[in-house]
Amino acid sequence: MTVLSRILPRHVAIIMDGNGRWAEKRGLQRSAGHLAGYKRIRSVVATILKHQIPYLTIFSFSTENWNRPADEVQALLTLLIDNIESESAALHQQNVRIHHIGRLSGLSNEIQTALQKACHLTRDNQKLVFSLAFNYGGQAEITDAFKSMAKQNLRPEDINETTIENHLNTAGIPPVDLLIRTGGELRISNFLLWQSAYAEFYFTRVLWPDFTPGQVEKALNAFSQRKRRFGKIG
Repeated sequence: MTVLSRILPRHVAIIMDGNGRWAEKRGLQRSAGHLAGYKRIRSVVATILKHQIPYLTIFSFSTENWNRPADEVQALLTLLIDNIESESAALHQQNVRIHHIGRLSGLSNEIQTALQKACHLTRDNQKLVFSLAFNYGGQAEITDAFKSMAKQNLRPEDINETTIENHLNTAGIPPVDLLIRTGGELRISNFLLWQSAYAEFYFTRVLWPDFTPGQVEKALNAFSQRKRRFGKIG
């Protein structure tokens, strides 16, 4: 099957799982796995850009990840702080817009500032909307959406699916077409619950640091062979 014959998704979302196990298999600290996984993002973004897919969302740090050992949490936070400026500059050169989804509250002022700077720098770029889910949880996002609507004193009859979507972190971004999870687990772990209502799921045992451009192609090929009915027959 050639690239030109494929039906490609507009919005790809990825749960990047397996960094820790990748490191442990090699006798390394889990932080080394997170670093390898962070570097893997670059090649995946390049593949998404090559296929002119306009939306990519990656699950970088969840609201539940705070429950991990303190040293691992600190390693993840440090990884973001140490690299976001250079990475956002590189993405800016590629006409990529960075969009943060998740709660800023609970993050340090340094991280909040770094995320805001990256989003501001790339705000006018149009080739790809790259959403970074950091301190994100799907249930928290929906809860925050309803709190926002309540503050606006909306009447029940004024609330519909569109109203809710407009109060989510992903307002203005289309629903997920293809949700990829690496690492062998078969769940979506509180990621983009609303947005993935009709997503096609692709699960692979490949650990995230080993998820090469060739693995991305396999996922895209699998998506192109799915028949998406959205509740219809045919």
